Amino acid sequence: MDKYNFKKIEKKWQEIWDKEGSFYAEKDSEKPKFYPLVEFPYPSGQGLHVGHPRSYTALDIVARKKRLEGYNVLYPIGWDAFGLPTENFAIKNKVHPKKVTEDNIANFKRQLKSLGLSFDWSREINTTDPDYYKWTQWIFLKLFEKGLAYKKKMPINWCTSCKVGLANEEVVGGKCERCGSEVVRKEKSQWMLKITEYADRLINDLDEVDFIERVKTQQINWIGRSYGMEVDFEFADTRLTVFTTRCDTIFGATYMVLSPEHPILDEFKDRIKNFADIKNYRDESAKKSDFERTEMVKEKTGVKIEGLSAINPLTKEEIPVFVSDYVLMSYGTGAVMGVPAHDERDHDFAKKFNLPIVEVISGGEDVNEKPHIDKSDNSKLVNSRVYSGLTVKEGIEKIGEYLEKEGLGHKKVNFKLRDWVFSRQRYWGEPIPIIHCEHCGYVPMDESELPLKLPEVDSYEPTDNGESPLSKLTDWVETTCPKCGAKSTRETDTMPQWAGSSWYFLRYTDPNNDKAFASRDALDYWMNVDWYNGGMEHTTLHLLYSRFWHKFLYDIGVVNTKEPYAKRTSHGMILGEDGQKMSKSRGNVVNPDEIVETYGADTFRTYEMFIGDFEKKAPWSSQNIKGSYRFVERIWNMQELVSEEPSSKELQKSLNRTIKKVSEDYENLKANTAIAAMMAFLNEVYDAKRISKEDYNTLLILANPVAPHITEEAWQVINGENSMLNKAKWPVCDEKMLLEEEIEMPVQINGKVKGTVKIPVNCTNDEAIKKAKETDIIKSLLDGKQIVKEIYVPKKILNIVVK
Repeated sequence: MDKYNFKKIEKKWQEIWDKEGSFYAEKDSEKPKFYPLVEFPYPSGQGLHVGHPRSYTALDIVARKKRLEGYNVLYPIGWDAFGLPTENFAIKNKVHPKKVTEDNIANFKRQLKSLGLSFDWSREINTTDPDYYKWTQWIFLKLFEKGLAYKKKMPINWCTSCKVGLANEEVVGGKCERCGSEVVRKEKSQWMLKITEYADRLINDLDEVDFIERVKTQQINWIGRSYGMEVDFEFADTRLTVFTTRCDTIFGATYMVLSPEHPILDEFKDRIKNFADIKNYRDESAKKSDFERTEMVKEKTGVKIEGLSAINPLTKEEIPVFVSDYVLMSYGTGAVMGVPAHDERDHDFAKKFNLPIVEVISGGEDVNEKPHIDKSDNSKLVNSRVYSGLTVKEGIEKIGEYLEKEGLGHKKVNFKLRDWVFSRQRYWGEPIPIIHCEHCGYVPMDESELPLKLPEVDSYEPTDNGESPLSKLTDWVETTCPKCGAKSTRETDTMPQWAGSSWYFLRYTDPNNDKAFASRDALDYWMNVDWYNGGMEHTTLHLLYSRFWHKFLYDIGVVNTKEPYAKRTSHGMILGEDGQKMSKSRGNVVNPDEIVETYGADTFRTYEMFIGDFEKKAPWSSQNIKGSYRFVERIWNMQELVSEEPSSKELQKSLNRTIKKVSEDYENLKANTAIAAMMAFLNEVYDAKRISKEDYNTLLILANPVAPHITEEAWQVINGENSMLNKAKWPVCDEKMLLEEEIEMPVQINGKVKGTVKIPVNCTNDEAIKKAKETDIIKSLLDGKQIVKEIYVPKKILNIVVK
């Protein structure tokens, strides 16, 4: 037998798989379909570290198993190659983003193939390919046609050095993440998508899918649906409206807070005595991102409005009004009522500004020292005039009825979810197919002219005035209106990086179709995705966005399912050896190339699956990977133990237990315990010093999804050069082999265990009692006793009652 040579073996089989297209999905197949999917990798120049392929390999294991079970499997891959990560890398390194994308896709593809991942490369897609983004643009036009895409002026994060708008995630401590320069808030006209129209369905339809609970919870919390009332407080000559889920606490509202951007401040600036102070505060607030204002704030800040106050609609008392940046204009009404006795944030603010604290829900201690947070429906109202003594539930109902009757409020469902900002003042993205005409407004391009291709440019740097680099291309920008023929201009903003990834799973079903994004036949056969795995960090971005787009496409009748994914799982992160998240700055990144070069792809795959629970974090260990290498090597060396004689009966039983364990664990993303079961079986084989050819073949099939190269090669050595393991059938456990021939049964006398007896598993009542009586210890204990009753329940109870 040849010595284990992983480099030679892996290169051979990767060439065979490429040449034969061994893993390509069949067309018009009678087989049952199985469509697993992993998140789009984006080749931004950061490289593929060990954390990425764990997700790909996990579903690769399931995909390989399903193929061996006779399924028609579609396991595709592509590239989310537009967007900020690629463009930022390109700007920093002075390389055109198109070149960055091409180079990094080539490198990523080489790395993924080196790991033996069974992707269907015939369906490879790329979001920067005009044949692909033609349909991204088509979907945008459909959204525009239905009134779900619109343009709106709104504040953005503006880097004063990079001259570009930043996402909230790109602002750290009020500074630009990339250059460290100051970030300010700036008004900018942006394209928006009305995802809020789908907020209810995005929550309700989670009941119809098999998503892990933490994914569902994160989506529900992000959308943030709450039922309450919009209530009006008198302010100057108008009303300020607040949204509250607890109208029963209005008697405890002792002040109000407005967002610094609230338009009512400018409306009444002549009557606000300290408007200059408020304006200064507004300017300072403009330097912070929404995240910093709401999530990172430790100490409450604000300015009291001098000269104007509000009226509590229930107490009819004047209450002060403040401006504070923890209130956002983009959420609710931009105004909140402060109930410091029963809200921690409000309590902090009241203590800071020495404001009254009035208890209105009973059960707390000293609310001046600590707020009483009580969400129980049965708690009682106090200090609430005629409503005192009512339960919270009753108070919400009765006070709500009064407010509606008096025209002071109305019921309202509110969401934290905001409409999706869909503009980027960048070059590297899908051009938005809209033309602006002075006469006709925003006009969609004719669908027959798609794709609107991204023009070739020498300079893709952001402009000084905050417009997209495309705005400088006069020949490209200037055009005619499709409606009236007047001179018009193209939209120069591009789409965000989430656009292309919001529908890519559909294109995989029919990637070369030039008449539609996918044929209805392909969609009807493959959709929806049977199993989707991705990171938790995309639960509230890509996952939410793609569900929104899919629901829209379902509504207009071009897809066949309400939800894109039947099942959604998520992987835990592989940490560096220091226990920290892998990062180039920490120097703890593990590159798969180095592992594959040293130990081979099969060892790499085995270890990244064996390292721990798939859904939990686990640190990499350059020491522990050697155990996985030993596992792969022992499978190869077991050829020396293969015999034409049958395996022992005990080994056959153990193999069937292993078949059952591995089959179930692969399906439940528990490859770590499946590998452990195979390791235990290997030990038994080596102890027995013999295994039949048939049983060794079974072991090779079980190990194939984890270590495909070595198992294919060993299969060919054992079964001949014309034989291929990936044409074999997945083994089925013989349940009869798992039944024990004998069991050890506890024997009770008067309900207390006094000994044990070995009996056949299908023993009759009389045989079981007889064998128990024949054992020495039970025989002695029965001597001289009168047997009153004999009880035998197979595999559970053997009890002899005596007196």
